Amino acid sequence: GDYIFYTDWAWTSFVVFSISQSTMLVVGAIYYMLFTGVPGTATYYATIMTIYTWVAKGAWFALGYPYDFVVVPVWIPSAMLLDLAYWATRRNKHAAILIGGVLVGMSLPLFNMINLLLVADPLEMAFKYPRPTLPLYMTPIEPQVGKFYN
Repeated sequence: GDYIFYTDWAWTSFVVFSISQSTMLVVGAIYYMLFTGVPGTATYYATIMTIYTWVAKGAWFALGYPYDFVVVPVWIPSAMLLDLAYWATRRNKHAAILIGGVLVGMSLPLFNMINLLLVADPLEMAFKYPRPTLPLYMTPIEPQVGKFYN
């Protein structure tokens, strides 16, 4: 694996994953809460996603990747805030979506940033787990631009 890739794209991937994970949690949980009316659902939903990610982390680790190769996102505290917003705005479903969505959208990236600070340095990982040598047909060819100019 090329662990330097994460170092190069850290900020971009953090933003993309923050948006996608926030959306995944809010849309899934709000959809379920609105149609079942059961409070505490977002926390349940986040717990399931966390367990699934632990399983994926274990699978990649079993394949020989470093333990930090898969980072488990911190969904549960944001989901608890979403459930709290839902409980506080029981009479107004639009307020539940708006306030809960804002709370998740603001807290999930914060929790994940703290989580990512605790992860082993990707550059250090790149030296501990070097890439396998490329086969001959994949060896980069030096550019031939300006070959005939002195």
